[in-house]
Amino acid sequence: MSASALSQGLFVCEVCDLANHPLETHCHCARCGANLHGRIPNSISRAWAFLAAAAILYIPANLLPIMTVTSRGQGEPDTILSGVKLMIAIGMWPVALLVFFASITVPILKVTGLVYLLVSVGRRSTRRQRDRTLMYRVIEQVGRWSMVDVFMISILTALVSLGELATIVPGKGAAAFAAVVILTMLASASFDPRLIWDAGSDRDSDRAPA
Repeated sequence: MSASALSQGLFVCEVCDLANHPLETHCHCARCGANLHGRIPNSISRAWAFLAAAAILYIPANLLPIMTVTSRGQGEPDTILSGVKLMIAIGMWPVALLVFFASITVPILKVTGLVYLLVSVGRRSTRRQRDRTLMYRVIEQVGRWSMVDVFMISILTALVSLGELATIVPGKGAAAFAAVVILTMLASASFDPRLIWDAGSDRDSDRAPA
């Protein structure tokens, strides 16, 4: 197994990815001036905290109305799932699939994936390290697309404002869902993927002859 930057006495900047020698740069990146750490401080505990808060808020995000569409004085609040059913009923399959994937499937897979990564790092597992690193990269890139539902509501609220003819009002579920997306993004940002590989390097050092 190749040696890590940390094992060579180098700290990789979390902002610009430059490898620095902390004694030469006084614990500040030579390129951008950011503070240097061997690993993100309190990475595991912070990620668990953000993830737990996101899991708790995910319940009201799906149970509370995300928006209320009123047309000609009539309308009723819709949750994410009821909104998907409504779009399917009126033939808007592409939009319904996009909302279902971005607002229901992605958050569940993201929370499940982060829990798996945190548990495996906590157990110092050395199995499938490359695959787990790839999983983290996918979670980090795909997670932000969950905001598409919130953006859609914001656009519709701004565009569909015709007085008594038609109005769209965001519900409490939209705020809870936006908080879920932000918290999961903070959880993935707090998790240090280099910890996945630290377990293997620790075991290799234990096996090395004294």
